[in-house]
Amino acid sequence: MKCSLCRKNNARVRRVTRSYSKGENLLVIENIPIVSCPACGESYFTADTLHEIERIKLHRKDFADQRCVSVAGFARSA
Repeated sequence: MKCSLCRKNNARVRRVTRSYSKGENLLVIENIPIVSCPACGESYFTADTLHEIERIKLHRKDFADQRCVSVAGFARSA
């Protein structure tokens, strides 16, 4: 696949999980396709993927399953 940024043919589609919002409004979307290019080091969502993410966020009650999830904060020692 050709990278839209550097134009090399090294790009690959990976699947990622992203979270949107926080607290009671938290929405986690799994298996989102993201284009990743090892040649230039960039990763990006296509326009179609971004539109689908927005559609899922708008209609979350139709798409989302309720799950109990553990949340941990990252704390760095000085």
